Amino acid sequence: MIRQYELVEKVRSYDPDIEESLLDKAYVFSMRAHGNQKRASGDPYFSHPLEVAGILSDMKMDGSTVATGLLHDTIEDTLATHEEIESLFGAEVARLVDGVTKLSQLELTSESTKQAENFRKFFLALSDDIRVLIVKLADRLHNMRTLHFIKNPEKRKSVAIETMEIYAPLAERIGMQEMKNELEDLAFKHINPDARDSISARLDFLNEQAGDLRGRVTKELKKTLKKHKITAEIFGRQKQAYSIWRKMQRKNVGFEQLGDVMGFRILVDDIATCYQTLGIVHGTWQTVPGRFKDYISTPKRNNYQSIHTTVIGPERQRIEVQIRTREMHEIAAYGVAAHWHYKLDDPKAGDQHDRWLGELTEIFNQAENPEEFLEHTKIALYTDQVFCFTPRGELIPLPRGGTPIDFAYAVHTDVGNTCVGAKINGTLMPLSTELNNGDQIEIVRSKAQTPPVSWEDIAVTGRARSAIRRFHREHGRGEYIALGKRLIERAFTRANYNLKDQRLEPACKALLQDSEDDLFASVGKGNISAGRVLEALFPGEKSNNKKRGSISAQIHDGEEEPIVVKGVHAGTAMRLANCCHPLPGDRIVGLVTPGEGVVIHTIDCAALAQVSEDPDLWVDASWDPDAKESFFHLASIVVRMNNEPGVLGKLATLVGTNHGNITNLKMTDRSLELFTLSIDIEVQDVKHLADITAALRALAVVESVERVRG
Repeated sequence: MIRQYELVEKVRSYDPDIEESLLDKAYVFSMRAHGNQKRASGDPYFSHPLEVAGILSDMKMDGSTVATGLLHDTIEDTLATHEEIESLFGAEVARLVDGVTKLSQLELTSESTKQAENFRKFFLALSDDIRVLIVKLADRLHNMRTLHFIKNPEKRKSVAIETMEIYAPLAERIGMQEMKNELEDLAFKHINPDARDSISARLDFLNEQAGDLRGRVTKELKKTLKKHKITAEIFGRQKQAYSIWRKMQRKNVGFEQLGDVMGFRILVDDIATCYQTLGIVHGTWQTVPGRFKDYISTPKRNNYQSIHTTVIGPERQRIEVQIRTREMHEIAAYGVAAHWHYKLDDPKAGDQHDRWLGELTEIFNQAENPEEFLEHTKIALYTDQVFCFTPRGELIPLPRGGTPIDFAYAVHTDVGNTCVGAKINGTLMPLSTELNNGDQIEIVRSKAQTPPVSWEDIAVTGRARSAIRRFHREHGRGEYIALGKRLIERAFTRANYNLKDQRLEPACKALLQDSEDDLFASVGKGNISAGRVLEALFPGEKSNNKKRGSISAQIHDGEEEPIVVKGVHAGTAMRLANCCHPLPGDRIVGLVTPGEGVVIHTIDCAALAQVSEDPDLWVDASWDPDAKESFFHLASIVVRMNNEPGVLGKLATLVGTNHGNITNLKMTDRSLELFTLSIDIEVQDVKHLADITAALRALAVVESVERVRG
């Protein structure tokens, strides 16, 4: 346990102007306040805040932050008050201590809700001062180092999972890579101890077999750079067990298939020397294709900068080499803690972190409940980035796996809400396309567009998902109300009543609806039928259910104006059916479906036969003749082909040549002569699909092509 004078001297070593009396008072106050309290390890409780202060001094934090580390548990766990802290240590320290304390002041019954609510409240605290987050991370780090003293294994695992899901990503997000790595490895020890022990045992065996391999490789690297007159600091490291395990899981490989369990960092004086060193390394040893990343020219969102490359290095060992300046190395290790003080002198120095906090603030404001905020924030924290460009050259960072939808919302919420398509590198592509580094994205917009609910399954960023949910909360109800009113009007007209002449309060009361708008919305969602509203007002009365022969006659009788479907994104109160995949040009009909509003089917969809006896569920529909769509719709076909080499290649080539996109392909039957394929293809309309099917039928190897209708 560090002593009082040792802590003061440690802080003085990097901050000669430290207010020594502040640390002395905080040390004594915390020790007396915690008194005889004990930790699970049996140590005096005061050892914990003292260790937290030590961790903060390792990061070279200012005196107020180190004092906060000493005092962070006093308000929560002792008789000390906020007023007492403020009078003794000033408003700044009191505000920081209060920010850390806020996390544990909620007493909720649900563990998941408690986690989400605590995290949201914590975010509100840290949005005022990033040092609140740094103190909390130091607090969590020491708790994880001593977690093994807690006897309850379930409690240990719960804390470890919370650390893995929230605190480690938070550390990474603000650039504190060393802390992130240690938090992950400590959590991994309690979440999956068998895997960690197995990997650790294998690493120990490799070290025993190889001897001082790291020392020999380091010596060879130094010798090579010295020959080229490069002054550098080089040190090797063995990758942590969790990092290795995660890579094995991601690539689905065994430990023996991993070639680079060792990494080497080369620290030089300036950026020019970084690239000179890279040239020497690549000129001396064989590079491993696809393993080069330049984070100096394009830094990560957390301001991380370094060059990464993998080579077959000395002794024919596959090694990862990271090249950076010493300043970059300090920022890589401690992130915002390494340069937070620059932000106080120069506001621009904190732009990266302000931008991140701004994004989380937007998610917080749009989230409907704590769990939704936590879900979206976790998505925002777990990111491996790609960098895309607007047509004007503006750089837009996105998580790996991001889509044009995420890109559109990253530009602006209005751009996302009005997006109807995207050109990737000049070519129109589906909105579900995964973006790659360097892609140039042009978003195609329409004022008539609204984001469909299905986009939430495509988007990967919390910002996009939150915006989509918010839009539907604000605009979806209006669509359901309008649709419900129209369905009720139709039912009344068929029964020879005029809705305008009726008071709906009795129906609202009978159907347990608070207002007319609630009644309309419930009918629009399909939760209450229009016929029930009619019967509630006129007991024994039913809408005109007479049989009218064919389905076509039932819905195209000319009595009503059809609802207009604008395209693949029909709106909140309407969606296109997944069974028959209607395309522009198909004859269509709407079906009122509980909880979903109106689902649009093709007129010959097999699913419609189940409700052919209930005309109240049918809604006449037609495509918008003025819609000029540039996006794709999904169609399903079944193809029977000869069983011979190369036929799949011919099929895929023909579909691509005709500007279709195969999204799914499944072999459903196979014999010696023939096999049957079920294929999903993205096309623009019925004519586009007809062109593709005609071209397929013209192939000599194709026996038949049929569209799936339900």
